[in-house]
Amino acid sequence: MKINALIIDDEAPARALIREFLKEHPTIANVQECADGFEGVKAIQERKPDLVFLDIQMPKINGLEMLEILEPNLLPSVIFVTAHDEYALRAFEVNAVDYLLKPVARERFDTAVQKALSRIQEGTGNQREVSGLVSMEGPGPRWLDRVVVRVAGDIHIIAEEDVLCMEAQDDYVLICTENDEFLKKKTLKFYEQKLDPSAFIRIHRSFLVRADAIQRIEPYSKDAFVAILKNGRKISVSKQGYAGLRKRFDF
Repeated sequence: MKINALIIDDEAPARALIREFLKEHPTIANVQECADGFEGVKAIQERKPDLVFLDIQMPKINGLEMLEILEPNLLPSVIFVTAHDEYALRAFEVNAVDYLLKPVARERFDTAVQKALSRIQEGTGNQREVSGLVSMEGPGPRWLDRVVVRVAGDIHIIAEEDVLCMEAQDDYVLICTENDEFLKKKTLKFYEQKLDPSAFIRIHRSFLVRADAIQRIEPYSKDAFVAILKNGRKISVSKQGYAGLRKRFDF
């Protein structure tokens, strides 16, 4: 069984090192390279590799953001290549996803590759574990500064400060900016935990709002209120959400 592999890393020396190490693994017969996440998404869609060596820290979009916008059926088996912090390494370990720590050691590389090849040849792979890592909802060491979404083949990077509100819609979240709306397959709970709580507030079970986007709060009916955002959008405020707003704005 011949394996098709893809190396996605913005550093040419890192790609060259992995390609050199792969010479000792003749089962991997076809190796392609990409220098950023945009190229990586396109290559995975077109080439459908069996195995991907994926750098986490890349410009434009990082490795996890790249996987996040792929359709689940396109997720390949992945070996992450990272210089990430201890939190990220624990996340990989909890999800049983293999990773290589830069600078990559030859022995550790061979072990990871053999493990990946065995799982691929057995027909198991690690796509489920990769999916679990990408969708982790636990708090991280820092807040999200952007959201990456894909619309009709185009990748949009939405800066955190441009997000006015988020609305839960079944298995998706509707992300609203001043003039646009984007759907992303995530939970509102995920963003409540990942966005800076000093900037965002949960005002309803279905709404997470940027605090400084609220222009005013109006009564809607007895014991019910709506928040009016700076773009005119009206959002329901729950009883608990109203209490949170009163505490936040001290009124």
